[in-house]
Amino acid sequence: MARIVIYHNARCSKSRAVCELVAAQGVKAEVIEYLQTPPNEEELRGLLKKLGMKPGELVRRGEEIFKQHYAGKTLSDDEWLAALVAHPILIERPIVVRGARAVIGRPPEKILELLED
Repeated sequence: MARIVIYHNARCSKSRAVCELVAAQGVKAEVIEYLQTPPNEEELRGLLKKLGMKPGELVRRGEEIFKQHYAGKTLSDDEWLAALVAHPILIERPIVVRGARAVIGRPPEKILELLED
């Protein structure tokens, strides 16, 4: 099986549930606490490609920083990407990567599609 990487926020219950689900499947994953080790622009572009998403689709709109700085604004893909790099708390979580594919673990069971291949 290809390596599994989880972009994780320990304060997020969905993120913790994904880590537990992966472990329960007997899979050892590399866990990246992305708020402590945030992805740079190149890494984020790679994640977005694997997710099949645009930067604006990865934004957590409930975060206070979004409400204060971005709510109601129309940003380009590059501007959203810069916002995600500058404020990694805005990145939707958890993201689970296996090879050339990635999914957001919401709900946590969604990651099972990566483990079944």
